[in-house]
Amino acid sequence: MASTRERIVTAGAELFRRHGYTGTGVKQIVTRAEAPFGSLYHFFPGGKEQLGAEVIREAGLPFAALFDIYIASADSLVDAIEGAFAGAAETLVETDYADACPIATIALEVASSNENLRQATAEVFEAWLATGTRVFGEFGLSADDARRLAIATVTSLEGAFVLSRSLRSTEPLLAAGRTVAALARELQ
Repeated sequence: MASTRERIVTAGAELFRRHGYTGTGVKQIVTRAEAPFGSLYHFFPGGKEQLGAEVIREAGLPFAALFDIYIASADSLVDAIEGAFAGAAETLVETDYADACPIATIALEVASSNENLRQATAEVFEAWLATGTRVFGEFGLSADDARRLAIATVTSLEGAFVLSRSLRSTEPLLAAGRTVAALARELQ
């Protein structure tokens, strides 16, 4: 069984991803975590904001590895990109369009209102871009082109998640994958 702290972070990650930072209450988090109410403040003396920053980093940073999992080991950069977007579409369908980006909902909410949480999301997005830049560079792209493709991948994926969840359709994700793959083909 996970520790109380781990359960709180996991519950926070799930609830923030699905309901947003402002749409999730501390009571909901500890209830989902099956933890005593005071334990949240024991582990996170800064309260919900400290937990939010921790959740952003712990839930978001591991997603950088998806570039290595889906792209780096592939023979074809173009096919790998299309496959990654198709995999994201499958995940959306399997979760009934509930699970997309682990930090996007928070990032949209706090970008103009909470500097601490904005910085945490910026750190995670920058880690994703750095990993994507490295992986795309391994396919022979220049540093500038690799970063450009990494930015296009992340922004297309994030925008496609919003449309796909709203429309309850994978069409935006698959179209975005083809568009990013076309850019990759052009840059190679």
